[in-house]
Amino acid sequence: MSAKSVFQEEKNPRGIPKAPFIANVEEYLGGPDGAVEGPLKNFQDAIAKYRYMDANLTQRRKGLEDKIPDIRKTLHMVEFLQEQREGKNKDDDLEDDLSDEENSDNSKKPLTTTFELNDTLFAEAELEDTDTVYLWLGANVMLSYKLSEAASLLRSKLDLAEASLKATIEDLEFMREQLTVMEVNTARVYNWDVKRRRERRLAGEGNGKKGS
Repeated sequence: MSAKSVFQEEKNPRGIPKAPFIANVEEYLGGPDGAVEGPLKNFQDAIAKYRYMDANLTQRRKGLEDKIPDIRKTLHMVEFLQEQREGKNKDDDLEDDLSDEENSDNSKKPLTTTFELNDTLFAEAELEDTDTVYLWLGANVMLSYKLSEAASLLRSKLDLAEASLKATIEDLEFMREQLTVMEVNTARVYNWDVKRRRERRLAGEGNGKKGS
């Protein structure tokens, strides 16, 4: 029996194979004299593969859980800049009807904010009135976007990341169910073999006593 035959053809939506539950151990092994070493080794190989996939998915989940808040925070900032700019444009339209004196008295102060230099160090900065932002895309690549384009891109990335996180969590739950099934299968086959050995030993002792 090959290691591949342990897995069923049935898979979850992301292609993770479903583990079979061995309801009848003797039938699965091919009869009362079936060997257990091969199947047990195949079970251990399958368990190792599930654990490897579990480790990768766990790492992926952690990465997404770290990434999503950053995307959401960046999106909120871009949306805030959009609101500020739209509000300023409305104010500018109203101020066209005012005198120069009133205009100077009611002029807005520059927007002041803090930005992160590292995990524990922040600096203060004044933001110019702009309709452009720069976004890190990874791999040391930064591109400039109009505010509306940046917001659209970030919303798309946020939706994809949240969908990926949901799928990853579902895969982890499915994976751990299959891992449990394989561990139960291993225990059932091992216990069946122990019981078979004991019964054969008792039968041999009984035959020995009859012969004497």
